[in-house]
Amino acid sequence: MRGLQILIDGFAISSLYGVGAIGFTLIFGVSGVLNLSHGAIMVVAAVIAWSAAGDYGAGPYGGALAGIAASVVCSFITYMLVVRPIQSSRSIPREEKEIFVLTGTLLWGIMLQEAVAYLFTNNPKTVRPLMTGVVDILGVRTPSNEIVTAVLAWVAIGLLWLLINRTRAGKALLAASINPRGLTLLGFELSNIYLLVWMIYGVLAGIAGVLLGAFLGVSSDNAGTLTASAFSIVVLGGLGSVSGSLAAAYAVGYLETVTAYMISPSIRTVPVLLLLVVVVYVRPQGLLGRR
Repeated sequence: MRGLQILIDGFAISSLYGVGAIGFTLIFGVSGVLNLSHGAIMVVAAVIAWSAAGDYGAGPYGGALAGIAASVVCSFITYMLVVRPIQSSRSIPREEKEIFVLTGTLLWGIMLQEAVAYLFTNNPKTVRPLMTGVVDILGVRTPSNEIVTAVLAWVAIGLLWLLINRTRAGKALLAASINPRGLTLLGFELSNIYLLVWMIYGVLAGIAGVLLGAFLGVSSDNAGTLTASAFSIVVLGGLGSVSGSLAAAYAVGYLETVTAYMISPSIRTVPVLLLLVVVVYVRPQGLLGRR
């Protein structure tokens, strides 16, 4: 019975991790940016969803849409006011722009975190679930919201796969991650490609944030932890590899779940960190990474 519970819980949390990590690695793969404000943007999405649903009567679905919209807005602000000015600056040496972007997104994430704490306090908040009740799965009573979390996460992943592999815009994104200069020679504007990928990222981060808020609850204090978790998954799977990030998300999710059930929830992240150290030492490019 416990084994089935671990299987169900692990699948839900891994799917949630997968959505967040795929957005994180998509940004890096296409635009070369490691966005250290990732966790803060997820927290903004969850808190706005919580506030819209409770304080403004938008209901769980309206609140979820408001949270995703807030994430997209934060994503565009991150790109337009933080990342793009640094990348286009002539006063910053080319070889130093990456560290400036890392620092800029980190500081922007701290600003978002503090803004959330100031406007909504740093008390934990739970987003209203999209579905209430409990379902019985082979004798294991599981919250309906947990099933909805896994299903919606995979719907988002499936739609992203269709976008990348079945649309012209998606194929342009894929080409930009491989050879951006060649893409410009074909007549594509890289600025438009970057805007598209940051919009997709905002939607994915928003979905992950809202689902996380409904599944586990969040506070402004979680921003750094969420960024570190996504970064660990992306490094474990391989920087720039979407399939690697998804595989790593499930490895991390199940390892954390097994540790929480079999040993103690307080040390659930320790085995993940040990695995990350081993993988970085044995295979620095990650499980499915190429560089």
